[in-house]
Amino acid sequence: MELVASEARTPSSVRDPRESWRVHIADSLSGLEVEGLREARSIADVGAGAGFPGLPLAVALPEARVDLIEATTRKCEFIERAVAAAGVENARVVCGRAEEWAGGEPPEGGREAYEAVTARAVGRLATLAELASPLLVDGGVLVAWKGRRDPEEESEMDRVATRIGMDRERVRWVGPYAGSRNRHLHILRKRGPTPAELPRRPGMAKKRPLGT
Repeated sequence: MELVASEARTPSSVRDPRESWRVHIADSLSGLEVEGLREARSIADVGAGAGFPGLPLAVALPEARVDLIEATTRKCEFIERAVAAAGVENARVVCGRAEEWAGGEPPEGGREAYEAVTARAVGRLATLAELASPLLVDGGVLVAWKGRRDPEEESEMDRVATRIGMDRERVRWVGPYAGSRNRHLHILRKRGPTPAELPRRPGMAKKRPLGT
């Protein structure tokens, strides 16, 4: 994973390898504390960015298939270089919007194809849950990396839970050894089949959240 710290065109602003380990690698691997993620054999990382948390999780979970979903071409190209340089055979880059990928059936798409979805620094809980729902199998888990807890954000999520088929299960603080002292992992569970209205058109989950 040294490429992430040293590659001149990396999407990450962190350059010091030791700081990169704490901010990115250790932070990503904190997700292994969640049993549903640790035992998943199919994982989608939504808004993969520079490859976190998806790429470290793929290395740590060699039996799992990990798809890194990213809409920005430049970031996709960087992740592809990182995957090739690290020789991570169980990771694949999906360059496109999560909503578009969730609209197609496997193998051309990812609708209800994953046991777990991860998201780190992508958006509000309700937005992340809406994006994750059509990707997850019934009973699948979303693990969202967030900072300081926001009661209004969590209430917003509760208001849309039934509509998007996702329930908040628990919140785990991982501050001492993750990328932020206020780091929390939000664990949400899919309940039942994907609601008929999902996925919405690309960008709508962020522009017009269902809970507002």
